[in-house]
Amino acid sequence: ATATDTGGSIRQPAAFTGTVGLKPTYGRCSRWGIVAFASSLDQAGPVTRSVRDSAIMLGAMASHDPKDATSADLPVPDFEAAVGQDVKGLTIGIPKEYRVEGMAPEIEALWQQGIAWLTERGATVKDISLPHTKYALPSYYIVAPAEASSNLARYDGVRYGLREPGKDVLSMYENTRESGFG
Repeated sequence: ATATDTGGSIRQPAAFTGTVGLKPTYGRCSRWGIVAFASSLDQAGPVTRSVRDSAIMLGAMASHDPKDATSADLPVPDFEAAVGQDVKGLTIGIPKEYRVEGMAPEIEALWQQGIAWLTERGATVKDISLPHTKYALPSYYIVAPAEASSNLARYDGVRYGLREPGKDVLSMYENTRESGFG
């Protein structure tokens, strides 16, 4: 399936349903035809049954689209060919800020299991720091509502369809909504 992700709408449901959800890099997939919520955060991506299926879907979705000004004109890698490749020799940084205080023991155990799998297969795992991570959520809660207000204002319910007159703009909105919603 194709879905959109602004603040986790692909990844979080996938995590709870045993599917694979991928939010691509900004500009990798066209958003043409999607109603924008927060333009600088929205991305279209796949939700699939497996990593391979996700790679195949991303390969089909990733391309430049002249109808989407945010679409990047970059070569599309063979994502499917990368599935199952050896991690030996790779260095993988794990941000210490992603290990939140109060993490459930079963989540911590899975975290450690993932690190063990990577090191057993020859990857070097390093603790790294992304010190500005603490600003991500507050920034999201500033940017997303501001962009949503701007992007969704055109769907005010009076430009197209039912519109009841009023003595001023406020009463016009009140009359239209009262008439339309009951």
